[in-house]
Amino acid sequence: MTAATHTANANLKTAIMAGALAACMVGMGFAAVPLYQIFCQVTGFGGTTMRVSEAQAATVNAAGKQITIRFDANQRGLPWEFKPERPTEKVTIGAKDMAIYLAKNNSDQDITGTATFNVSPAQAGQYFNKIQCFCFTEQTLKAGEEVRMPVLFYVDPAIMDDPDANDIEEITLSYTFYPVDRDEKGS
Repeated sequence: MTAATHTANANLKTAIMAGALAACMVGMGFAAVPLYQIFCQVTGFGGTTMRVSEAQAATVNAAGKQITIRFDANQRGLPWEFKPERPTEKVTIGAKDMAIYLAKNNSDQDITGTATFNVSPAQAGQYFNKIQCFCFTEQTLKAGEEVRMPVLFYVDPAIMDDPDANDIEEITLSYTFYPVDRDEKGS
């Protein structure tokens, strides 16, 4: 094998490895968002709330201690009024509670929206458990329609055993409604 052939083979090997590395990096870039969402849903990281079933919620015992929940509502790009029925509420840790959000479509067309949510402070996310929520599905409001949207939730008593979260006195549950882009959904 000549030196020129050896150099060409080495260059080809380097190019293939660089191409494979670039392809892996692009693949990881596309996978990063869904993997991060799964991580946040499992751990409550970044204020992502936990989702539990009615059966799981039935096994939780009220701790007796109360905490204030502040409800926040926003919309981006929708001609909707969106607000909580009550901006704050004192709830018993471990006891199921319900909050109501009000939405009104101020346009003359039916509009579908979807809500994103988070909890702050972020360390409370893993203890804030939603049993039922309008945010689990898209919401379509007819022209001029006004609806009440419930959220059934509880704060896990384990929050009192977490040294990073046991002194939290107020949790904010925040929702932001966005229009559903029908072109992306293939409609």
